[in-house]
Amino acid sequence: MAVVTEEQIREALGTVNDPEIKRPITELGMVDVITIEEAQITVRLLLTVSGCPLKDTLTRDITAAVATVAPAHAVVVDMGVMTDEQRKSMQELLRGGRTEREVPFAQAGSLTKVFAIASGKGGVGKSTVTVNLGLAMAKRGLKVGIVDADIYGHSIPDMLGVGDLRPTQVEDMIMPVPVKGMKVISIGMLKPRRDQVVAWRGPMLDRALVQMLSDVYWGDLDVLLLDLPPGTGDMAISLGQHLPNAEVLVVTTPQPAAAIIAERAGTMASMMHQRVVGVLENMSYLQVPGGERMEIFGSGGAAKVAETLTARFGYDVPMLGQIPLDEHLREGGDSGDPIVETDPDSEAAKILQGVADQLSGRSRGLVGMQLGLAPAGRL
Repeated sequence: MAVVTEEQIREALGTVNDPEIKRPITELGMVDVITIEEAQITVRLLLTVSGCPLKDTLTRDITAAVATVAPAHAVVVDMGVMTDEQRKSMQELLRGGRTEREVPFAQAGSLTKVFAIASGKGGVGKSTVTVNLGLAMAKRGLKVGIVDADIYGHSIPDMLGVGDLRPTQVEDMIMPVPVKGMKVISIGMLKPRRDQVVAWRGPMLDRALVQMLSDVYWGDLDVLLLDLPPGTGDMAISLGQHLPNAEVLVVTTPQPAAAIIAERAGTMASMMHQRVVGVLENMSYLQVPGGERMEIFGSGGAAKVAETLTARFGYDVPMLGQIPLDEHLREGGDSGDPIVETDPDSEAAKILQGVADQLSGRSRGLVGMQLGLAPAGRL
């Protein structure tokens, strides 16, 4: 039997990433002691918490990695738990040595595109749009994060089929829940009980948003989507304060009454110096068997909103698409299987994928954006 060194094993283990953090377990300080015997290699792995839900994944990946350099040895993964000091060291590593909390996406060097999905009123399908856009972007290979910022009406976990999952916590740092190739956090995942009601006022809402942005370890994201509550209240104001670089996508239905309210959501974004990237119309029409389109909720709502906001802001606010009424779209939200994944050839899925491609392919222009500049003084 060939001689295997600890250095070889550690090098092999450097290819194993923590499933939640997406960083090598050797870099995170999770590999403790490696014991090499004649026929067996034991790897002592330190978990962040004893109840880690991904123990089996780690065991499988570690066993496979060690087998690449020691195929004749049996591999045993001995699970332990980090001390408070070790968890604190990992937290500092993940934050780049910084101990203070900050919103990474608001920093000048952030390359993450941030899109807030907004609406003037509830019931227009804003959350459905958010999960499908996120999945559509992830299908294109982008690293996507979703924040369910609708504190009172959080529905993203159920729409992705993870309503009962809870995030792992390292000290006061929270790991987002990995779902369908995305990273997701919601106040619904942070409640002790699923049926617990959230009854908070303004300051608590702001604190919740900051916690989900700064206390969660997002890593490197290409795109961050925020599902906002309907209206122009506390959360919209907090978003403008903490993420002034966010761009806003307004969702409405064709109904004129809904469109008028949707204009307010767009205007609110502009008041907070955020760019409105476009308007998306949901429940636009029903395709009947004969081929006709039945406009159940009227027509022209999104086009009117886009036209009004374009004239009001002085830059182009396009209508990005019209999503038809589709039973599978609704069913996907109830079952946790979004339509862009289960029925990608449907008209609704194609439109959502097209909108996702438009958003993720855009360069970040300066029109309508807050630059954070102030006069230095008179000449």
